[in-house]
Amino acid sequence: MADLRAEPTPSNHSGEASPKVGENPAATLKVIRAAILGTVVEYYDFGIYGYMATLLSAHFFVESDPNTALLSTFAAFAVAFFLRAPGGILFGHMGDKYGRKKALTWTILLMAIATTGIGLIPSYATLGIWATVLLVLCRCLQGFAAGGELGGANAFVSEHAPAHRRAFHTSFVNTGTYLGSLVASLVALLLTSAVSAETLHDWAWRIPFLLSAVIGLIGLYIRSQLPETEQFEAVQESDSVEVAKYPIADVFTHAWRQIVLVIFLGALIVGGYYVAGVYAASYLQTEGGRSADFAFTSTCIAMVAAVISLPIAGYVGDRIGRRPVFFFGSGVTAVISFPAFMVMRDGSPAAAVLAQCALTFFIGLVNGVSFATYAEIFRARYRYSGIAMSNNVTNMALGGTAPFIATLLISTTDNNLAPAGYLLATALATFIATFFLKETRGKELQL
Repeated sequence: MADLRAEPTPSNHSGEASPKVGENPAATLKVIRAAILGTVVEYYDFGIYGYMATLLSAHFFVESDPNTALLSTFAAFAVAFFLRAPGGILFGHMGDKYGRKKALTWTILLMAIATTGIGLIPSYATLGIWATVLLVLCRCLQGFAAGGELGGANAFVSEHAPAHRRAFHTSFVNTGTYLGSLVASLVALLLTSAVSAETLHDWAWRIPFLLSAVIGLIGLYIRSQLPETEQFEAVQESDSVEVAKYPIADVFTHAWRQIVLVIFLGALIVGGYYVAGVYAASYLQTEGGRSADFAFTSTCIAMVAAVISLPIAGYVGDRIGRRPVFFFGSGVTAVISFPAFMVMRDGSPAAAVLAQCALTFFIGLVNGVSFATYAEIFRARYRYSGIAMSNNVTNMALGGTAPFIATLLISTTDNNLAPAGYLLATALATFIATFFLKETRGKELQL
């Protein structure tokens, strides 16, 4: 296998060093806060769909077999991920050519519109098949907008952060992924606890989707106040760095090895997250025989464990390097995958919660150093496109399909530990890919 290492710094114009960043802590904090809000919106929107899957299947997929209806709902969940790559291409193009800020403003706006739309769609009983069509269209818009969000937000923060604290700063952006899921899980828990099952089924299920409008508007306002990054402006103003007409073509031409590397490095971050952080809520109920309240409570606690792991990983990654964190997080996850699922299925309530927390914690460690690493191996002139494209390919392959594949694996193999095998495979993919990663700690970002 070829050595897919960080792109070397040539002596010509493309090796021009970046301007100094991160010299204003207050401004950097503002940037991080705005980036976090965007990722909270993205992962709240994706998470709440997963947590409300059972109710959505009843309202939009009318099937005689409840398992088939649930599979249809998870299939619609997966469809959105196939729109992430086109979204990444468009928003990457916009972010690399016209500015990170402009692209990130549009991603959060479209995401909020799509999720709010799900909360407004009449059910199958009212519109028939058109209700299903509208649901899928909203999911597609979600996926399209999400394609430019996380990668762009991390590129944005990376370009504002000082080199010696880049992983630590970007780790806070990635807390938005878990905070979004945590908020979604909390909302689902509060609803199932506060209203009757009949009320929840009739109309209260719409509330979590409508809340996206509020979160999205707050995030949109804060992002509108942000300055553009110095690196983007330096590329635009430089006489020696050519701004590509089509950044996505530029990144495939000059950094295809980096794209392949990032796809495999992200296997555990993406596949693992959707298995341990989203699908596990269904697994605890269907295979572990737990109540919905217990499943959502466990997932909330697991998201807290993941949030805690991220800044720890960022701090350690800035001190000893990115590669040791990648190796440790993916290695431990590989070892505990099957034991954790066995405990979630058969263990005591406390042990089941602890098992889910262990999975999300070690997956979070890998996530904590990931996007700083990605920013360090792509150049500024196509950084947004490179990160977005790579991350979205992984999401297409391993993200949205994870709940569907996990459910299908159990159905076809008649083995309810099959999802652990899926998680193990993603952990091994990340572990092996790390061997091909050159250490990037402390590296100055290149134009």
